[in-house]
Amino acid sequence: WHVAWVKPCFHVLSCTTNERSNVATADHAVSGVAGRYANALFDLATEDKSVAKTGDALASFMALVEGSDDLQRLMRSPVFKVADQTASIEALAAKAKISGLALNFLKLMSANRRLSAVPDAIRGYNALVAKSKGEISGEVISAEKLSPKQLTDLKAALKSAMGSTVSLTTSVDPSLLGGLIVKVGSRMMDNSLKTKLQNLKVSMKGSQ
Repeated sequence: WHVAWVKPCFHVLSCTTNERSNVATADHAVSGVAGRYANALFDLATEDKSVAKTGDALASFMALVEGSDDLQRLMRSPVFKVADQTASIEALAAKAKISGLALNFLKLMSANRRLSAVPDAIRGYNALVAKSKGEISGEVISAEKLSPKQLTDLKAALKSAMGSTVSLTTSVDPSLLGGLIVKVGSRMMDNSLKTKLQNLKVSMKGSQ
């Protein structure tokens, strides 16, 4: 890869279940609604011994959301009624066989009109899971879905570079045109063709 280090851009979430919202981690701090929901969910999942099961359910939910523009609109737009959003979430959960704490979490965020914060809350939950295992949490955004081998190779490369196991969440963004963006802690490693093209344009302007 061609690796470029930039300013902090990926926030790992950790906070108490009360209203304290500013928390420092090894690399950075996070505040906000998503952090409170993520931490509350993690605490409950830990007590219920369902951390992995809850994480898998949330991953299934996000996979469905990322594959549907309509669902993304439903979660982002404030024009939908709470009842309609909740009904849609329940139908989606049934389709994906999501139940238990994960379903309660999604329904609560819908009832509180916080669906737009769900992706950040899920990333926060994953970060807390990784931290509990002594791992670093990261995110991979690629133009196309990575194969299992590509993901394994990427994790191995990151472990070598970071000196620690990296727990990755993945998402697809076709607008990248090619390549991928890897966010780990306060660092971003960018191998996106789109970014290279943009950097080239900036260089051209500077040479005029």
